[in-house]
Amino acid sequence: MELETPHGPARAHLHPATDPRATLVLGHGAGGGVTAPDLQAATQAALEEHVSVVLVEQPYRVAGRKSAAPAPQLDAAWIAVVKQLELDGPLFVGGRSSGARVACRTAAATNAAGVLCLAFPLHPPGRPEKTRLGELEAVTVPVLIVQGESDPFGMPPEAPGRTVVRLRGNHGLKSDGPGLRAAVTQFLRSRDDGDVD
Repeated sequence: MELETPHGPARAHLHPATDPRATLVLGHGAGGGVTAPDLQAATQAALEEHVSVVLVEQPYRVAGRKSAAPAPQLDAAWIAVVKQLELDGPLFVGGRSSGARVACRTAAATNAAGVLCLAFPLHPPGRPEKTRLGELEAVTVPVLIVQGESDPFGMPPEAPGRTVVRLRGNHGLKSDGPGLRAAVTQFLRSRDDGDVD
């Protein structure tokens, strides 16, 4: 499904759940698409928990460009897409890498109930002084971060309302699909039980 945004059309891939109780909207990484293994694993876990999933392709990807658009354009397009979706129940947002950053920066604007970060890029490789921790700290709803233990983009710290699950592997999160699915399942179940920090 193509949806208009201020920066060109975005594409939403809809995965409706049976008897849905919530919706999870996920974005892709800067250089990748919605078929990334971790996004597919999270989608499977959510559907098994009766959470509908929407995978969003940013306008620059739909237009065939490889390099990501600037952050303000990504955020504006993301908000425009989310506002056009018909949601089942509460909204959870997230994504992998760059998509996780977008979801964090726009969590308040989209009225998200929680944020799922797959491989959050805490800083550029080898540049810990260029931290993006502020993007995580600005989120006021529960956050789950699933991170590879050897991710060159760093390991985000835990904090009240922010859980970090460490899996073997690196930024690609391809080494432990079952662990990733289990983490996503637990996060969605805990939100359903009203277990909010």
